[in-house]
Amino acid sequence: MVTPVLADGPVSISARALDATAPPTTMAALADARPVVAPHAMVVSAQHLATEVGVQILKRGGNAIDAAVAVGYALAVVHPCCGNIGGGGFMLIHLADGQDVFLDFREKAPGKATPTMFQDDNGTVVSGRSTMTWLGVGVPGTVMGLEAARTKYGSLSRSQLMQPAIDLARKGYVLQQGDINILGSRTADFAKSPNVAAIFLKQGQALQVGERLVQPQLAHTLELIEKSGPDAFYHGPIAHSLVMASIAHGGILSMQDLADYRVQWDAPVACSYHGYRIVSAPPPSSGGTTICQILQILEPYPLQQWGYGAAPSVHVIAEAERRAFADRNTYLGDPAFVKNPLDQLLSSAHAEQLRSTIRADRATPSSEIHGSLPADEGQHTTHYSIVDASGNAVSVTYTINYLFGIAQIAGDTGFFLNNEMDDFTAKPGVPNGFGLVQGKVNQVEAGKRPLSSMSPTIVLKDGKLYMVTGSPGGSTIISTTLQSFLNVAAFGMNMQQSVDAPRLHMQWLPDLIAVEPGLLTPDVQARLEAMGHTIHEVKSWGADEAILVDPQGGTLHGANDRRRPAGLAAGY
Repeated sequence: MVTPVLADGPVSISARALDATAPPTTMAALADARPVVAPHAMVVSAQHLATEVGVQILKRGGNAIDAAVAVGYALAVVHPCCGNIGGGGFMLIHLADGQDVFLDFREKAPGKATPTMFQDDNGTVVSGRSTMTWLGVGVPGTVMGLEAARTKYGSLSRSQLMQPAIDLARKGYVLQQGDINILGSRTADFAKSPNVAAIFLKQGQALQVGERLVQPQLAHTLELIEKSGPDAFYHGPIAHSLVMASIAHGGILSMQDLADYRVQWDAPVACSYHGYRIVSAPPPSSGGTTICQILQILEPYPLQQWGYGAAPSVHVIAEAERRAFADRNTYLGDPAFVKNPLDQLLSSAHAEQLRSTIRADRATPSSEIHGSLPADEGQHTTHYSIVDASGNAVSVTYTINYLFGIAQIAGDTGFFLNNEMDDFTAKPGVPNGFGLVQGKVNQVEAGKRPLSSMSPTIVLKDGKLYMVTGSPGGSTIISTTLQSFLNVAAFGMNMQQSVDAPRLHMQWLPDLIAVEPGLLTPDVQARLEAMGHTIHEVKSWGADEAILVDPQGGTLHGANDRRRPAGLAAGY
């Protein structure tokens, strides 16, 4: 088995896959963290200009869905690593009338995709084929997804919602340090493609703070979509450019793939934890199911009594994640292709059985943990959160996978293409770019959506909206989103403290707990290691963008993650 490694240590998630540019925090800084408070509406995203677009849409009378569409297009301009029209994602909507709906606009595998396409003739997975070549590109879903949301639940025109993004692309925007941190991570890759270098480099060098990034080609693409809607992207000139570039670079996208693409409306996954109702993403996301499994395993433990960062808390959270990720990697896949045993995975009996295998004083080696159902049942991203004045809420996570996807642009379209095909199982037992070791249920198949960890999540308390949360970060999305909730519900943090707090992540394989600096004291780390845990410190990951609704007065508390200094929480 190939052992994956974290970006800055011996055990690695690719540095291209995960932004680790944020400095560590301290418990003293955490104590002083306070969310942004607003009485009526709130938008939180990873880029301040996109947040401001969303707030303006809300002030003009648009609802949360309108704002989500406008922010989605704006992020495609001002957060090009992760905001996208060249990828796909999930949108979770909580309507003021209490209805919860889920929109799946995840990418699909092209029609010529095969289970062994990322292997050589000897059956060996070819490094980089799924992440750095055009074979890694799935059929994008964002444009159709945003339009589907607007037409079903929005109140403003496509032109009203897209014009801010078009203006930002046409006129440009001034880069801040947070923008430069991420852009600078792929300078060498940008330089390999003249059409990318012409936009994102200056005379072959990385852009600098204070310079203006102008994207006239992306502006033209957005204008085509604004005028003709998804037809421009899936049937018209944009589609033609995508396919011609794919063919020229050895890819397999076809006009038929784009013409056949559809979004899917589904019911979300839901579960309870100490009186809270957690509503999250169903398959082809593994996020909601895995978060709910972890919470159900944890429910009887006195986390509040033990406290944040205490050895018993870290131990049981890691052990619960270890077991839930083993199930995730074994059983979950695109429901159009596999039977997802959600009723069993989310049953109280299953949680009790998994909990019974957790020892209070000892880590369980991952080699002893396997998908736990009977065999016959085994068949990068950015996030933003919005609440409007009427009580509608939207949680959106969408992605092109690695930072900037394959770091290539089709002709003069101006937007980066995803490498979402890496989320499939290239070969059972071989880790993907995020170190996930998965099984056959998530193998590559034509027209299939790859299993995702994206976890847009909404929490209700006493039937009322309580929290909107989610994060980028590949497999770490699940643990980040889980902790943004637990930090408030179990450890008593405010929303800003919750998203800023150092994190832990355990995904079954590799057999280690990844932690951010500041989470563990030397004494706690020594206690955990004595219990058999392997601790690996990682600089940073994720970028939770969350909103809390104060149950007492109804004020909105917005929190932009400190790991995205270009981001912003703002409301009115």
